[in-house]
Amino acid sequence: MMFDTVLIANRGEIACRVIKTLRAMGIRSVAVYSDADAHAKHVREADIAVRIGPAAARDSYLSIDNVIAAAKATGAQAIHPGYGFLSENVDFARALDKEGIVFIGPPASAVEVMGDKIRAKNAVGRAGVPVVPGRTDPGMTDDDLIANAAEIGYPVLIKPSAGGGGKGMHLVESEAGLASAIVTARREAATSFGDDTLFLERFVSNPRHIEVQVLADAHGHTIHLGERECSLQRRHQKIIEEAPSALLDQATRDRIGKAAVDTAAAVNYAGAGTVEFIVSADAPDEFFFMEMNTRLQVEHPVTEMVTGLDLVEQQLRVAAGEPLSMTQDDLVLNGHAVEARVYAENPARDFLPTGGRVLKLREPDGVDVRVDSSLLPDAEVGTTYDPMLAKVVAWGEDRAAALSRLDRALGETVVLGVTTNLRFLRALINHPDVRAGKLDTGLVGREIESLTAGTAPTAAYAAFALHHYLSGARHGLAPWDDGSGWRAGRPNAPVHWTVQNAFGETIDVRLRVTRDARMTLTINDNEPLPVDGFRAHDHLHVTTDGVSRRALIADDGDTTWIHIDGATAALRDVPLERAAADDAVTDGEVRSPMPGTVLAVHVEQQQSVAKATPLVVVEAMKMEHVLVAPIDGVTSDFALKVGQLVAVDQLLLTIHPDEAATDDTPTAKEK
Repeated sequence: MMFDTVLIANRGEIACRVIKTLRAMGIRSVAVYSDADAHAKHVREADIAVRIGPAAARDSYLSIDNVIAAAKATGAQAIHPGYGFLSENVDFARALDKEGIVFIGPPASAVEVMGDKIRAKNAVGRAGVPVVPGRTDPGMTDDDLIANAAEIGYPVLIKPSAGGGGKGMHLVESEAGLASAIVTARREAATSFGDDTLFLERFVSNPRHIEVQVLADAHGHTIHLGERECSLQRRHQKIIEEAPSALLDQATRDRIGKAAVDTAAAVNYAGAGTVEFIVSADAPDEFFFMEMNTRLQVEHPVTEMVTGLDLVEQQLRVAAGEPLSMTQDDLVLNGHAVEARVYAENPARDFLPTGGRVLKLREPDGVDVRVDSSLLPDAEVGTTYDPMLAKVVAWGEDRAAALSRLDRALGETVVLGVTTNLRFLRALINHPDVRAGKLDTGLVGREIESLTAGTAPTAAYAAFALHHYLSGARHGLAPWDDGSGWRAGRPNAPVHWTVQNAFGETIDVRLRVTRDARMTLTINDNEPLPVDGFRAHDHLHVTTDGVSRRALIADDGDTTWIHIDGATAALRDVPLERAAADDAVTDGEVRSPMPGTVLAVHVEQQQSVAKATPLVVVEAMKMEHVLVAPIDGVTSDFALKVGQLVAVDQLLLTIHPDEAATDDTPTAKEK
């Protein structure tokens, strides 16, 4: 019998996505939230929402007791875990069973086996599924690993048995780097997963990451729903996913699909799951099992778009005891779908997390475009949780059409007030190798400089100048105060701004308005460019060199956010006297590279430090960043404490060169 109330033990876009299906099925939805998410989108969209703790995930979304208490208080008969948090926590699955609450996922035994990569490889190997050559003996010592690496042959991958997401994974090219890599991998695995067990795999050359979606019921029926290509990754984290893969022919597709079904059957799986394989681009007819994710995947929408199925609905029906309503022969894949993950991060700053208030929001809603999003206008994007904001998905009759539609949809996505990776995503899906389907997991790393290079477009500077000029005129200022450069009896002087863009460039912008209202724009020392503009509704229409574009603009203090021609620029107005002062500032300034929380402070006021000495640790969105002394010197301008919230580019302290120190300045040794 179908449930009437389901609790979603998650947040963000996945919670909103589950709520959508629950509403379509007439099932009451219960959201849970931490103090940080009191006004979040999933809280607003659910039928009822329950506070489960403070901002720290361990005390809210990861608290089994708090989640179960919320389910019991609201009469929820089942819990959907989404992905992340408790979704693959075997203790959670068993605790729900004990309380008589249905876990919308596989049996706890399957979660347990597949959560241990060594046990998982051994289990599927016994079922005849090909696995990457390597050694998966439980409890291998450092000496065992070193000896076995020589047997496997280099290069090898060191991998933790527990966890995922690329943490603790290290590629070792030769014996010289193996011992130190093992030490690092053990430390990272213990910190991230509480388990430092490691194993070894042969590194597959030119690897492509291909996964297969499976669906199984509790009546012995298992099918696969085709594969997804997830090879476009950065630091083992997926960025772009698509279905189907451009690499596989039909015969290989059938074989890899059967291997996925055999994998699920090996652990008596029930529900939706994903079996991940590694495939060499040099030998696409060979594939090897990597791991199985016993939950819904972030990238499940591409499978939904090519199959027409709602995977959350299928999860609910299986959890309610219903048999699958289709067989393998019923499955038909239609067209191609591609998904892009939108993150609150700054590619120009090595993808450090960002944050801020959403000043203006526009999300695409065209034909065959889907957006799974946690964003709301005026929402505060904090730094407590994962930085993923939304997923933009596009379908096309073929791969080229899907990529083109996704490119347009990303260009129509506007998030003013928060720096995102949207520009990087468009650069990536338009890379010639991506368009040609020549993918591998190292492509992004090799091309990272070209994918993140760039500057704000000329049209953005024109929009900035016209926006501020028209704002002065609209406010009815006197001619000499309205920003027009008006001068009695003489030609108007240009209006001058100095702005800094997200790429760290300082740009001079000059707008000259003649007495007959003609305007020219000069950027740095370039030739003047004719410009014009007017406001219509919430847009500014900007014309440069006879080409008119619409700009969406929002002001936030001294920063003007501009979306124009499919890209967003954040231009910070720097007063002339401040710009001159900035040029003279010492190289000893230490600024926060991202908004976040101060986790540790390793120095004190007026302390002598050497270059590269660790000073401050800032944490945001599960990422720690250690700031070090840029020069030898003495600390000053110091007002920091553990737990303090800091903004991006906030001055944390300054290191003055040693010669600036006074005679009574204590040295690090004296302290």
